Amino acid sequence: MMTPRPTLEGVAARAGVSRATVSRVVNGGSGVRQTLIDKVRKAVEELGYVPNQAARSLVTQRTGAVAVIIAEPEFRVFSDPFFERHVRGISRELSANDLQLVLLWVEGESDHDRIARYLSGGHVDGALAFSLHSDDRLAHLIAHSRVPHVFGGRPVPSVFPDAPYVDCDNRGGARAAVSHLVSAGRGRIAHISGPSDQTSAVDRAAGYHDVLVDADPELLERGDFTEESGARAMAALLDRCPGLDAVFAANDLMARGALRTLLERGIRVPDDVAVVGFDDMGDVASGAVPALTTVRQDIEGMGRLMVRLLMRLLDHPEQAGAGSVITPTVLVQRQSS
Repeated sequence: MMTPRPTLEGVAARAGVSRATVSRVVNGGSGVRQTLIDKVRKAVEELGYVPNQAARSLVTQRTGAVAVIIAEPEFRVFSDPFFERHVRGISRELSANDLQLVLLWVEGESDHDRIARYLSGGHVDGALAFSLHSDDRLAHLIAHSRVPHVFGGRPVPSVFPDAPYVDCDNRGGARAAVSHLVSAGRGRIAHISGPSDQTSAVDRAAGYHDVLVDADPELLERGDFTEESGARAMAALLDRCPGLDAVFAANDLMARGALRTLLERGIRVPDDVAVVGFDDMGDVASGAVPALTTVRQDIEGMGRLMVRLLMRLLDHPEQAGAGSVITPTVLVQRQSS
């Protein structure tokens, strides 16, 4: 026979307090003496009471859930370890705050209105969105959903001047990468950039140009943050500029693709061409052949910071326009440079 589920009334009887007192304690209310709080918590533990989420929501006006929106198709999410690390950081911090993660896939434009309706329907307390593109209507829909939100990555400032976000020092990290190559005596340094509609790629390209102000346009090639695009870009650069002696790729996957092309063409790394990436994603960087010099960003930590910033917005909505977070980067030198 199934054991009856413990009730609020049962906890009140065990603790010797009123039902209202128990409700205030389990829902985080104020105005209860510490001695009564201790009695209620002891009764909750003894009975194994678990608050009913629906009833709790009526009291707290919270759903206990946060939407995580990745503005990339599913194949990109599962092929790029950046997303796994980012979501892992978010998930761990949400769990630490007793919040449920609701993952919303974005396969294309047709998903935008569905996600906007979901956010506006009161299903979640807030939203975390990353890998947004500057021409993406989804960013506008999130911003106008009236749901507290935090972006992962710097949004386009002209479109969202006050939007809270968490990002790394993309420009400074790129400067460090290119300065390292210059210090090593490299004179023809190419750049494989990411998509021009993502601010991380734009900022990393800007860091490259901060160091190489008069860089030869022939040494510039664009990728899309995938390994295949890095391989194609490296091939195009070698065909156009066979005398290049270094390349800075805007992420580790493109750098790994570049290494593959160099190996296929019999070009020695780093003897003939040095390679530097950006991200420092575990096996992608340290498992490359040769091991990849790269710029480390704390991807999982940024996910955690997104949640903390959102929690601050939820607890203090009057601070909705307050602050964003830029995390530091560091160059990690390995065998590719």
